[in-house]
Amino acid sequence: METRLTPEQLYQRCDPELLPFKTTATLEPFSGFFGQVRAIEAMEFGIGMRRPGYNLFVMGNPHTGRFSFAMENLKTAAKKEKKPGDWVYLNNISDTRHPIALQLPPGKAQPFKRDVKNILEGVLAEMPAAFESPTYQRNKSKIERELNRYYDQAIETVEREGRQYSIAVYRDAGSIGFTPVAEGQAIDEAVFSQLPEETRDAFNKAIGMLEEKLNEELTGLPKWRREASEKIKNLDRDTARQAIAPLFQPAKEKYSNIPGVNEYLTAMETSLVKNCNDIAGEDKLGEVTTDSGRLSQLEDVYGVNLLVDNQKIKGAPVVYEAHPSYENLFGRVEYTSEMGALSTSYKLIRPGALHQANGGYLVMEAEKLLEQPFVYGALKRALKSHEIRIESPASEYTGLSTITLTPQAVPLSVKLVLIGGRNIYYLLQELDHDFEKMFRVVVDFDEDVKRTPQSIRNYARLMKTLAEEEGLAPLTRRAVARLVEHSSRQAEDQELLSAHIGELVDLLCEADYKRIREEDSLINADHVEMALDAKERRTSRMSEKIQEGILNQTVLIDTDGEAVGKANGLTVLQVGDVSFGTPARITATVHPGNRGIVDIEREVTLGQPIHSKGVLILSGFLGHQYAQDFPLAVSASIALEQSYGYVDGDSASLAEVCTLLSALTHIPISQSYAITGSINQYGEVQAIGGVNEKIEGFFNLCKTRGLTGTQGVVIPRANVRNLMLKAEVIEAVERGEFAVYAVAHVDQCLEILMGRKAGTRKPDGNFTQRSVNAQVVKRLREIATARVKTEAD
Repeated sequence: METRLTPEQLYQRCDPELLPFKTTATLEPFSGFFGQVRAIEAMEFGIGMRRPGYNLFVMGNPHTGRFSFAMENLKTAAKKEKKPGDWVYLNNISDTRHPIALQLPPGKAQPFKRDVKNILEGVLAEMPAAFESPTYQRNKSKIERELNRYYDQAIETVEREGRQYSIAVYRDAGSIGFTPVAEGQAIDEAVFSQLPEETRDAFNKAIGMLEEKLNEELTGLPKWRREASEKIKNLDRDTARQAIAPLFQPAKEKYSNIPGVNEYLTAMETSLVKNCNDIAGEDKLGEVTTDSGRLSQLEDVYGVNLLVDNQKIKGAPVVYEAHPSYENLFGRVEYTSEMGALSTSYKLIRPGALHQANGGYLVMEAEKLLEQPFVYGALKRALKSHEIRIESPASEYTGLSTITLTPQAVPLSVKLVLIGGRNIYYLLQELDHDFEKMFRVVVDFDEDVKRTPQSIRNYARLMKTLAEEEGLAPLTRRAVARLVEHSSRQAEDQELLSAHIGELVDLLCEADYKRIREEDSLINADHVEMALDAKERRTSRMSEKIQEGILNQTVLIDTDGEAVGKANGLTVLQVGDVSFGTPARITATVHPGNRGIVDIEREVTLGQPIHSKGVLILSGFLGHQYAQDFPLAVSASIALEQSYGYVDGDSASLAEVCTLLSALTHIPISQSYAITGSINQYGEVQAIGGVNEKIEGFFNLCKTRGLTGTQGVVIPRANVRNLMLKAEVIEAVERGEFAVYAVAHVDQCLEILMGRKAGTRKPDGNFTQRSVNAQVVKRLREIATARVKTEAD
C-alpha cells in the first residue's frame, strides 16, 4: 500500500461555492438543538413520563449546550402544564412548635394574606369599641352590683345582730371592725377602760360572737367573686365574639371550598375571643401603644407566612438552583436575637428551591450538588417520601441545638433534572444503588455530528442564530466554510462536526471583534483565521518554551542524520484547555540476558499503566514475529529521554519497537522522521489521539531549523480520517518539503525509517535475505545460542 499521503488526504475542505447562500443574513434561523436527536427523544420521554423515579440526568461535556437545551425544553413543556398551588405556613395555635402548612389554589395565597390582615385590623378597631359600648358597661355593672349586694346583705345581717348587744359595725379601708356604743355614740378606749369588768367582758364576748357570725356570712364570698369573674369573662367573650364574628364571616364564605382554611379561621377567631382582654385592655408598662405596633403583634401570632406564590408564573415552575446548599434546597428556619437570646417563629420559615419548584421542575448541576454536605442523602429521602421537611442537619453532628420549630412537611411532586459529566453519572451509578431507581432517564449529549451537506446547512443556520443572539454581524459563506473546517478539527474527524456550541460562540465573538477592528461589515474567513491565530498566540507560551529548549540543545532532538537505537517519538501535552504536540527522544539498548524488555519509566514509577502495557506488548510481538523456534533470551531497556513527569498512553509503542529493533540489529534510523502509533502483539499499528497536534509540533521544529525535504511524520493508517492539519503544513507537503506517512504494520514503518526492505516470511518460515526482519532473527538467534552455551559451560 502507498504510505505517503497526498495533500488532499491531510485536510477535508469545505467548498464555499457549494453553500447555497452568500451571507447568513439570508438564511432562516435554526430552531432546536444541533445534532442532538437522541437527547431530544430522551428529554421528551423524561418530561412526559409521570411515574415516580423518572427523573432526568442530562449527561455530556461542558460547552455542548446541555444547560440551555434542558432549560429550553423544560420551559416549553412547563407552559402547557397546570399551574401548581400556593403554599403558606400558619401558626399552630394549639402547638406553636409545629406550624401548619396549607395549600391554596394558585394566586390565592396573596389575597388570603391580605384578608387575614384586614381581619386583624378590624379586630383592633371593633373589639375596643365593643368593650366601650353602653350595653357592655351596663351588663358589667349589673354583675358587679350583684356581687356587692351579696356582700352588703352579709354585713347588714351582722349589723342587726350587733345592735342587740349595743355594738356597731364599721368599715375602714376595705376592712370590717366592731365597736361598743352608748347612747348612739361609739365608746372610745378611755371610756371603755373605766367600765365595770363584767360589762367589758360582755362586750368582748359579744364582739367575738359577731366576728364568728361575720365569718359565717362571708364564707360564700370567694364563690361569689368567682361566679362574678366567670360571668364577666363570658360577657367579655360574648361581646368580643359578637364584635369580630362579622369580620370572619365573609372570609369563611370566600374560602369555604379550600380545605384547612375555615378550620384555621375558626381557631383564629376562638383564640382572639379568648385573648380579648389582652387585645382590648390597657397597655402594660413598657409595651407599644401605637396601632401599628398592636397590628404587628397580632400578625406575629395570626398572620400568614407566604411561602410560595405562583400567581405570576405561567404553567408549571422551572427553577434552576445555582448553589444547592441544604438551606437553599430545603428551606430554613431563621432566628432573631433578642437580649442576647435567639428566638424564632413560624413567620421566619423561609422556602427552598424544592418548595419553589414543587409541582414543576428543579434543575441543578450534579457536581455542585455533590459538593454540599448532607444534601444528596436528604434529597434522596425527600424523593422517596414525596415530602419536604425543613430540618437542621448540622445539629445532629455538632451536638448543639437551640429551641426551634418543626414545620409540617409539604407534599412533594417535582421532576428533578441533574446536569453533569459522564464521569459523575457512572460514579453515582456504581456507588449508589438507589441512583438508577431515582434517575431512570439519561439524556446523553452527542459530542459530534456527521458532516453531511444537510448538517453543514444546519450548521450555517445555527451560526446565523448564534450571531443574532450575541449581536454579531452576519457571516460570509467563506467564513462559514472555514468554521465548518475548524469544527471538524475540533471533532478530530474529517467526517464529523463538533457539537461544542459554547466554543463556537466564543470563536464567533472573537472573529466579530477582528471585523470591528478591520472596519468591515461582514465576518469573513480572514477574521475567523485571525481569531484562531490570536487565540493560539495567547496560549503558546509553554510550547514555545519547550521548542526553545530543543533549539538550544537543552533537550536533545535531531531532525536530520541517522542513529542506532534512537528515534523521535511524538507526545501531546495538556495544560488546562490547551493541548500541543512536541517530539521526545526514545532510546533503546540491547544486550544478552534474560531480563526481557525493561521499561525504565515503569521502574521509576513514572510510567502509568497504559504506557507500561504498551511496553509489555513489545515482548509478545518479538516472540511471535521472530522467536518461533528458539527462546527469546534478551535483555533490553527502553526510555523516554529527558522526561521528568508521568507518562501515560501507548502511542509511543510503535516508535519504541522500531528503536528496539535498531538497537538489536545496529541498523540506523533516520532522525528526519518522528513516529507515533500503538501496536498489538501481531505488529498491527493502531490509532492514537492528538494526531494533528503531534504532526504540527514536529513540523514547527523542522520549520524553525529549516525544512530539508526529507523530514516527515509516520502515523497509523487508522488516523488518516482524523487529519485536519494547518494550512502551512499542507503547503509544505505540496512543495515536497515535508511528508506524512500512514502505516498499518510495523514492517512499513521500519522500511521508512531504515531505508531498506523489512522482508517477508517465506514458506519455510524464514525472512527474505538481507532484510531487516532477517537481521533481527539472526541477532536474536545468536544471543540465544550464546546464552545456551554459557549455561552449558
